[in-house]
Amino acid sequence: MSNLDLAEDIREHQVSCKPMELYVFMDPMNPACWELQSIIRKLQIEYGHYFSMRMILSTKLSALNTAIKSTDMTGNELEHPALPSVAIKAAELQGKRAGNRFLYKLQEHLFLQSRNVTSYDVLLEIAEEAELDQAEFKDDFHSTHSAKAFQCDLRITREMEISEVPSIVFFNECIEDEGVKVSGLYSYDVYLTILQEMLGKDRLNRQSPPSLDDLFIKYPTMATHEVASIYNISEQTAERELKKQVLQQKLERIPMQDETLWKVK
Repeated sequence: MSNLDLAEDIREHQVSCKPMELYVFMDPMNPACWELQSIIRKLQIEYGHYFSMRMILSTKLSALNTAIKSTDMTGNELEHPALPSVAIKAAELQGKRAGNRFLYKLQEHLFLQSRNVTSYDVLLEIAEEAELDQAEFKDDFHSTHSAKAFQCDLRITREMEISEVPSIVFFNECIEDEGVKVSGLYSYDVYLTILQEMLGKDRLNRQSPPSLDDLFIKYPTMATHEVASIYNISEQTAERELKKQVLQQKLERIPMQDETLWKVK
């Protein structure tokens, strides 16, 4: 784990006593879960002081135990639908921040670059781009810890009767109260309204977004529409500001088929 990741995880642990906890159930291979990421980022930036969040992988796989045990985990040509989820769990062992970074990169490769993320070789590339410790990632990927962590997520999914992804379950401080389950993908305002109602507040204290420099420290790769949403500006205005960052050699522009990404240099 890098010093930056360690510091971030320690800081999150120190401020973890928040009135709400969100369980986010997602399948990294599901397009709607990819769309949810942008909404979660904005919610965390504006109202993250009210809630902590736990990401639960809910990939629908049959005979996972057999698949993991019967596969040659050392083969460079290895491919299997379970591998992306196992890889995410391996990345999380280097810290929550590292795990989130790997998850976003994986979805980026899948949905924007049409890469085969069920390939072990591609997952190693993603780990390198996500700036993980490569040796540690390989060891954790091949160990039983990552597969068991994934199986634990699947068990939570069954116990909480999650039948659709993405789903978010909102919990408050009162352990006697049941959580509020929101199945499917909705607009940002829907999630914000639920958060406000469960907190029992007429109005929530909205935090201002950080500077662009600080935003890209937290999220090293972002799309134009995400930046526009976070700052409540048009995509044209966002692109103009991002191009200034490119001229200052702070960011690089990565044109994709259906989207433009901006990445820290």
